[in-house]
Amino acid sequence: MNTVFDLCPNQLVRFLQKNPEQFRKSDLIRFIKENAISMIKFMYPADDNRLKTLNFVINSEEYLDSILTFGERVDGSSLFPFIEAGNSDLYVIPRFSTAFVDPFEEVPTLTMLASFFDKEGNPLKSSPEYTLKKACEEFTKTTGMEFYAMGELEYYVIAEDPGLFHASDQKGYHESAPFAKFNDFRVQCMYHIAQAGGQIKYGHNEVGNFTIDNKIYEQNEIEFLPVPATQAADHLMIAKWIIRTLGAKNNLDVTFAPKITVGKAGSGLHIHFKIMKGDQNMMTENGVLSDVAKKAIVGILENADAITAMGNKVPTSYFRLVPHQEAPTSICWGDRNRSVLVRVPLGWTGEKDMCSQANPLEADSISCPPQKQTVELRSADCSADIYQLIAAMVTSARIGFEMDNALERAEELYVNVNIHNDENKEKLAQLKSLPDSCVTSAEALKNKRANFEAKDVFSPQLIDGIIAKLEKYNDADLRKKTADNQNEMMKVVRKYWHCG
Repeated sequence: MNTVFDLCPNQLVRFLQKNPEQFRKSDLIRFIKENAISMIKFMYPADDNRLKTLNFVINSEEYLDSILTFGERVDGSSLFPFIEAGNSDLYVIPRFSTAFVDPFEEVPTLTMLASFFDKEGNPLKSSPEYTLKKACEEFTKTTGMEFYAMGELEYYVIAEDPGLFHASDQKGYHESAPFAKFNDFRVQCMYHIAQAGGQIKYGHNEVGNFTIDNKIYEQNEIEFLPVPATQAADHLMIAKWIIRTLGAKNNLDVTFAPKITVGKAGSGLHIHFKIMKGDQNMMTENGVLSDVAKKAIVGILENADAITAMGNKVPTSYFRLVPHQEAPTSICWGDRNRSVLVRVPLGWTGEKDMCSQANPLEADSISCPPQKQTVELRSADCSADIYQLIAAMVTSARIGFEMDNALERAEELYVNVNIHNDENKEKLAQLKSLPDSCVTSAEALKNKRANFEAKDVFSPQLIDGIIAKLEKYNDADLRKKTADNQNEMMKVVRKYWHCG
C-alpha cells in the first residue's frame, strides 16, 4: 500500500491507489469486478437544486462498459423548466472522479455524479455544473490562478424532546453530549460524506437550539476543506443528499431551511474561497491580506446583490438576512467581523509557535505556518443552486481583477466596526443593502446579467430561467407582512422547509 492513500476514507482511492482525478473507466470496471458491485447509480442536479437518480443493473461487462462510456438519455424538460419539451432529450455522462460506494443501497452499488450533454454531444450550456466549469476556466485564463472553495453546511435536526440535559437557548456553539443530542448523527454523516469523497475540515454543534411544542431543534454544522471550486460544489451536493438520507433512515427530521422562527439562528451556506497559484496561497503577502484577495473581494461585493439570485432562492432566505442575527444585510467587508457580507477570518498569519506553547516537547519543530487564509461570503443559504452560486462568485472575483479601481473600492467598502450599532449609523447609510426578497434579487440580476453572461459563462437561457423562477414568488412585501405575525411566518417556513 502507498502511504499517501492509506488513510483515505474513499474505498476506491484505497483500492486503486489513485487520486479521484486519475480514475479511468478501466479502474472502475476493475473495482466493480473485484468488489462484487452489482449496480451503478448516476446522480445529477436539477432545477430544484436536488440530486436526481438513475439506477442500472450490471447485466454484463459489455453493458457496464456501455453505461460508463455513453451514459443514458433523460428528459431535460422534466429537470429544467427552461428547456422546451419539444427538444428536451439530454445525455447524462458519468464523471469517474466522483465515484463512490453508495452507503445506503442494500445491493452493492457504485454511485457517481453525471454531466449533461445536448443532442450534438456538447456540454449543455445552461447546465449549472458546466457553468461553474466555464467560470473557473475564464478565471484562470484571466488571472493565471485557480479559484478554490469550501462550504459550511448548517442544518437543524428536529426530534422529540427527551426532557434531559437541555442546552441553553441559542447557546449551542460547540456543545457536547449530553447537552447536545445529535453529535452521533453528525459523526455518522461526516463518515459517509468522507467515504463519498468529501474533504471535511470538521463538524460541530452550532449556536441555534430551542424547543417548540415538545420538540428539540438543534443546529449543527459540517465544514469542508478548500478544493478546486468544481470539486467543492460536488462535495456539497453529495453531502446534503447524505445528511437528508441518513436523517430519514434514523427517523429524524433534518432541514437546511434558511430561517425557522424569529429570534433564533438561521442556517446559512457560508462559502470560503482562496486563490492559488500552483502550490502558493495568494490570499496573503508578508502576513497581511494581499491585493489579489482584495481584488477578488471587491468583484464579489460589486455583484453581491445579483449573487443572491443564485444563493438565496426562496422567500424564507430573506427572513434570515436581517440585522442583529449574525447574517449580513449591507454590502461591505472586514476582518473577523460577523456583521459584514464578506469576512476575513483568522488565517494563521502570526509568527508565534502556538503548538510549542501548548506542547513544550514540540519546541522548534514547526518551520513555517500553514497557508490557510481564506475569505468568506456569508449571504448564501442551502436554497442555493450550489453550482450557480460558486460560479457567480468565481465570475465576480474575475471581474474584480478586470476593474481599474478595485483597490480603491476595497478601501471604501472596508468596515472594522459592527455596522448595526447605533454609533455607526453614518457608515451604515453609506453602504448598499442586499435584496430583501426573491423579486428584488431577480431585479438585481436583470441589471447585472451582462457581467455573468460575458465570456459565455452564464447562458442567457439560464439567466432567464433564474429570473422567471424568482419573480414567480411575488414576495416583494412578504417580509413586512409576516414581521408581526408568527403564524403566517411559520406557514411560509413550512412551505419551503426542504428547499434546495
